[in-house]
Amino acid sequence: MNKAELVEAMASDAGLSKADAKKALDAFINTTTGALKKGDRVALVGFGSFSVSTRAARKGRNPQTGKEINIKAKNVVKFKAGADLQAKV
Repeated sequence: MNKAELVEAMASDAGLSKADAKKALDAFINTTTGALKKGDRVALVGFGSFSVSTRAARKGRNPQTGKEINIKAKNVVKFKAGADLQAKV
């Protein structure tokens, strides 16, 4: 399911126009992104939680040449599904 299909499904399920559903989805994405940038955790009871984790710098290998390379540290987003979501899937 892509974003357009999700907007259409949200609009039909909630009885909203597609424009309103798109605004709601965009607001959710922007708010969640902002919270994660600040390092906050976003928890949706029954669905799951989004959090940010720091991945340490490490050494790796270029698979084409076998040469050792340095991989920089970075922040990664994690999603952990809630119990209700896992049970339904």
